[in-house]
Amino acid sequence: MSYTELKREVFEANMELNRRNLVVYTWGNASQIDRSKGVIAIKPSGVAYEVMTPDDIVIVDLENNIVEGKMRPSSDTKTHTHLYRHFDIIGGVTHTHSTYATAWAQTQQPIPCYGTTHADYAYGEIPCTAVMTDEQIERDYEEETGVQITDCFKDRSPKEVPMVIVAGHAPFTWGKSGADAVYHAVILEEIARMAYLTKTLQQNTAPLKQGIVDKHYLRKHGKNAYYGQK
Repeated sequence: MSYTELKREVFEANMELNRRNLVVYTWGNASQIDRSKGVIAIKPSGVAYEVMTPDDIVIVDLENNIVEGKMRPSSDTKTHTHLYRHFDIIGGVTHTHSTYATAWAQTQQPIPCYGTTHADYAYGEIPCTAVMTDEQIERDYEEETGVQITDCFKDRSPKEVPMVIVAGHAPFTWGKSGADAVYHAVILEEIARMAYLTKTLQQNTAPLKQGIVDKHYLRKHGKNAYYGQK
């Protein structure tokens, strides 16, 4: 079975993370799933973007077994596969340590929806997970990172908010494909930067009124959306 095209797409998604300055050295990864084949392609662990090739991308199944590849997959692979198993609408996942989004993670705070730029891409605040418990740390850390995220979305839609801040850690984003997940990683970093500047200018800024949030999100993503071209 050939995974050439899947590897190429995931390679390009990872390189876009690098081009967009969302990763430093090897601090990040992108993956994409082929649900018909039951596999995901993901960046190899600890390999610099400057030397990585499409052939280096690793194929694993949803139980984290290597299907194809000469290298170890990303150390975050179990988080990715957990998300694919629990969010059946997603086709790609990214993880970065981008500066502003990670700063919010380190304060263990969600990112409030302060303005329409945020509302265009995420319906409401960008949530921050609970802090991982000692018991979770002692179990399977990367799998439990996925549990942190899916627990955070028990009452949220991963389609309406395609991004999350993992408390004390860093952001994850997802989308229809690896490229779409990277797109959301770029958006998240810019939203996080804007929110930081907003709080810096006025500490007690109130979130945007719900009516405007609804208008901006639904005009792009609602059933009667009219933003852009058909």
